[in-house]
Amino acid sequence: MKTDTSGVPGRGLSFSEDAGPTKETALTKSLGKWDSLVWEEEEGRATLILTFTLWNVKKAGFSKAAKIFEAFETKIHHLESRQAKTSTNTVDDLEFFVKCEVHNSDASALINSLKRVAEDVKAHREDKVPWFPKKIRDLDKCHHLITKYEPDLDHGHPGYTDPEYRKRRAFFTDLAFSYREGDPLPRVEYSAQETATWREVYRKLSSLYPTHACKQYLDAFQQLEKYCGYQEDSIPQLQDVSRFLKERTGFQLRPAAGLLSSRDFLASLAFRVFQSTQYIRHSSSPMHSPEPDCCHELLGHVPMLADKEFAQFSQDIGLASLGSLDADIEKLSTLYWFTIEFGLCKQNGSIKAYGAGLLSSYGELKFALSNKPEYKPFDPEVTAVHPYQDQTFQPVYFIAENFEDAKAKLQSYALKIQKPFTLHYDPFTCSIEVLNTPQKVKTTLKQMKEDLKNLCFALENIS
Repeated sequence: MKTDTSGVPGRGLSFSEDAGPTKETALTKSLGKWDSLVWEEEEGRATLILTFTLWNVKKAGFSKAAKIFEAFETKIHHLESRQAKTSTNTVDDLEFFVKCEVHNSDASALINSLKRVAEDVKAHREDKVPWFPKKIRDLDKCHHLITKYEPDLDHGHPGYTDPEYRKRRAFFTDLAFSYREGDPLPRVEYSAQETATWREVYRKLSSLYPTHACKQYLDAFQQLEKYCGYQEDSIPQLQDVSRFLKERTGFQLRPAAGLLSSRDFLASLAFRVFQSTQYIRHSSSPMHSPEPDCCHELLGHVPMLADKEFAQFSQDIGLASLGSLDADIEKLSTLYWFTIEFGLCKQNGSIKAYGAGLLSSYGELKFALSNKPEYKPFDPEVTAVHPYQDQTFQPVYFIAENFEDAKAKLQSYALKIQKPFTLHYDPFTCSIEVLNTPQKVKTTLKQMKEDLKNLCFALENIS
């Protein structure tokens, strides 16, 4: 799926190790000059990250400030102190850092009360972290669309002048927006015209796959034809395809209304969830679509997501995106573009395609493997800042030695993305753990040790 970074909010967190997702709502507007407050909202509660200074703590103590927190029934998650930087006195002048939880309606009053007993009460604007999902159900909030390819708005869209097509698109949009995590995937009855468009695309592309697609794609495509109803006269259902992927790599599909923002789309990959459209391109333009459609998703993306190495590569990009700044999101989406969408790899002395944008485009698939474009070796540092083309064929393609090598390079690149926390994906709960305490790190390490012990036993039995 093509992604876009338009309108994505986000700043970085740098003050404390104890960090979590944050977002702004109307509350920040009511705080006047405190509108730089860093906080997250959940079930009527706000998490505030504050700093303030107390002069001569020995004499005044922390008791007055503590009573204010107590009066507002504040839950303190993290508290630390250090000698005040601007102190002209002794070590009795302390600066405090507090991460606490309070009811939304009390947040402003808490800050104003704290100002009466403390100095320099403030939050740090640079301490803000873009909100990101921690549980798979949080993906219900990740549905921000990029509307520039909508048939209702884009005069150049093939379906702009077709009221029946626009009505059909509205139907698919409603299906996607009404979906919630855990719901059964909606099954769709496609029209004869939609099936005819699929048939034409399927026939032309499948004729190129044996000579142009990588081995992993060909193996999975054969399995999809055998078990998921992949054939030229029938458009596969998301439910059947999602079940197939879940059994092989743990990936699952989720209905999407259209082209998502990069932040939302990449965040879904972190949970091994692929946001997939269900509508099909307009019949007047079967070999080209200005936006992702089910031909692009089912023929381009799905077969590769059935490969374990590639699935891990995809999830790694998603995990790297969580909590990242706008600049890093843009680089990660560019990496996604040149790999998962338009990537090439070496196999048996030849160059093959693994990118979904290529494998779902008859014209560009032929062009990419001709002698016309320029090839460069895949290097995340270079690829992430390379300009890409979304209106015509790419003039440059990046070639990976293999998926394992590409995955290792991506993981090394992701480690360089500066964040004040480390994240761990728990496949048992399908949730993201912020490793911000020694105990959380120890618990995760214990799980890894158990896995390693089982692998050692298995190796001994084999040998």
